[in-house]
Amino acid sequence: MARDVQFTIDCADPAKLAAFWAEALGYRVQGPPPGFDSWEQALTAMGVPPERHNDASAVVDPDGAGPRVFFQRVPEPKRVKNRVHLDVRAAPGLAEEARMTALEAAADRLVSHGATRLERHEPAPPLDAGHIVMADPEGNEFCLD
Repeated sequence: MARDVQFTIDCADPAKLAAFWAEALGYRVQGPPPGFDSWEQALTAMGVPPERHNDASAVVDPDGAGPRVFFQRVPEPKRVKNRVHLDVRAAPGLAEEARMTALEAAADRLVSHGATRLERHEPAPPLDAGHIVMADPEGNEFCLD
């Protein structure tokens, strides 16, 4: 039986990271519950104090096909390399130089949104088509592949 999956990312600034990942994945920041025009309005109505309004955020696939990504504020900073990371498929169907050119364009776009480029891995056939290792604005590693 298939399961519904959500990825959860611990972070310092859920709203900022949600905005970044919405851009990276082609997702959208999840809107407020029905009857509210904004999360601020909904959280205030729920009695959440203003200093806790950025405790969580989420992004969702606008087509409803991909998993939800949830961001929760935690007090401790990131300390070590991620044991699990996301691969962002930024060059589907492309090979060789066309693939790496598309990955470079995606890397440049995400750097302009706060990502950091970490390293480029050249294609090494037959199994590795090449990829670029990146970090989101809080240092969480991910790959453009």
